[in-house]
Parts: sequence; C-alpha cells; structure tokens
Amino acid sequence: MDNIQYLSQFNLLKSLSIEDLIEMDQLTSITIMPKNTYIQTPDSFKEGLYFVKQGKVRLFKLNAEGKQFTSDILCEGNVFGEMNMISLGTRDHYIETIEDSHICLMNKDRFESFIMQRPRFMMNLMKVLSDRINGMSHLTQNLALGNLHEKILYVLRKLSDQFGYTSDEDYYRLNYALSHQEIANLVGATREAVTVALQELVKEKVIQTGFKTVYLHRDQLAKL
Repeated sequence: MDNIQYLSQFNLLKSLSIEDLIEMDQLTSITIMPKNTYIQTPDSFKEGLYFVKQGKVRLFKLNAEGKQFTSDILCEGNVFGEMNMISLGTRDHYIETIEDSHICLMNKDRFESFIMQRPRFMMNLMKVLSDRINGMSHLTQNLALGNLHEKILYVLRKLSDQFGYTSDEDYYRLNYALSHQEIANLVGATREAVTVALQELVKEKVIQTGFKTVYLHRDQLAKL
C-alpha cells in the first residue's frame, strides 16, 4: 500500500480530494516503530504533527515518585503532536508504542501552509482538538471525583468506545488486552488496589475477568 492509500485511511483526512492527498503525501514521512519504542519523552520533544497509521501508542506522565499515569491510548487514525498554531496537549508526555506501529510525521512549515488553504480540513482538525479537550476534561473529572470502582468502570467504558467490544451473552468483551498494572496506570492507583477492586466488581457481577481480558455486564454498560 502506498502513502496515498495510507493517508486516505485517516478519518481526519476524509475531507481531502485525491489531489490534496497527493500533495500531503509529499509532506509526510512514515516510520515503522517496534513495540515499546519511545516516540517522545518530555526531554526529547520536537515540534511536529503525527498520525498513527497502524498500531497503538500510549501517552503517559510520571510523577515525582516515578509512578506512571496513562492519559490516553491512541490507535489507527488518531493524531498527536504540537505546532505553533496547533496543540494537542502532548508536549510534556511520554509517548511510546504498545505494539508495532506505523507513524506518519508531517513537515511542520509546509503543513501549516497546507491547512491554511483548506478550510474544511481545518474544521476537521478543530473538531479533533475539541474532542481531545472534552475527553481529557471528562477523564480528569471522573478520576478526581469518583471512587476506585467508578474510575475503573469509567476507563473500561472509555476503552470500549475507542476499541469496541464483542457481545458474549450477558457480558461484552472489551476488544483490548489489559493487565491489572495497565488499569492501575489508567486510574492512577496501585496495582494491588486495582486487583482488590476488580475482585469486588466480579463478586458484584458487574464485570468478569480473564487473562488480560475484561467483560462488562451489558446492563452496566448501558448505565455508563
């Protein structure tokens, strides 16, 4: 698959014509990055706009004690990065691949000129920015105000919206593999506390768990 076909996969770029995609292809370089590779750290930050063509990346921060907090997981079609006129709030994050990924990087100066000439594309980009801000606002609110059970259920529902789920009788299986430590990173808690909370949620028949697998009861999913 050539770069034009790559670019046409991104939801953000659906508003562009074939001619626009050909021009954007000239602004784009694609890098294949193995799993567990850092794309960025706060110290290595460089301005640029990135698209996830294939794979998944994790955005996280570290506190003074070195504890990780995962602020987002991005899959195919998502965008991240910073430019003079565009900020997706990722400047001070660690960004790493969590599976083999294809990452597209836009040439900064030429891309800014490109979007200024395409108002529809600019509107799509503004919607992406708005959705990201709203999502982070809801995440912050739920993690600040909810108890641990509520925080876990919130991030599970958020992941089900991002990655989908598969129906399995009275439960829906989240289409994303999660360890207890990964859930802990998402809710800002210890792995031990999350393990206890998950066991309690299982007893309450709100969820079921397997090896890196979580099932949400369909009634609970509807409430969320």
